[in-house]
Amino acid sequence: MNRMQLPRIEKVTLNVGAGKDQARLEKGVTVLKMITGIDPVKTVTMQRIPTWGLRPGLPIGCKLTLRKSRAVEVLQRLLVAKEKRLLPSQFDGAGNISFGIHEYIDVPGVTYDPKIGVLGLQVCVTLEKPGYRVKRRRLHARSIPKKHMVSREEAMSFMQKNFGVEIGEKV
Repeated sequence: MNRMQLPRIEKVTLNVGAGKDQARLEKGVTVLKMITGIDPVKTVTMQRIPTWGLRPGLPIGCKLTLRKSRAVEVLQRLLVAKEKRLLPSQFDGAGNISFGIHEYIDVPGVTYDPKIGVLGLQVCVTLEKPGYRVKRRRLHARSIPKKHMVSREEAMSFMQKNFGVEIGEKV
């Protein structure tokens, strides 16, 4: 097969949403730092939503993006926390995989901290094929043809082949 048609991991994004609870946000920052060893970035609101008590500039979550070999290493640990099982609904048509981890203590190498308690996180994996830079480059940016996009089936077979993931209905 043409190596330009083989999907690869572009990035792995970890996210903890806390809402307006600042104590939960600090716990989320600590959890992401424990899992990856990198300081996450706090996300802030852009709009005012009075019914939810949100105003512009209020930190409501934290996120972290991993690339290259570090992304693969962390993803393997996160998949162990999910027992290497994913649902077909966790794959979208554009080569993205998204799943949640209910408790951070399920991740290998992370120990329970009584100050944090029970806290979960969201994991998003973005797959792409070589040549996607054409879409993002500054000069002469072009659209990517449909045949070069990562399909849902390609994403599923990539995860099965490279990470030994089982894809099926929840038992």
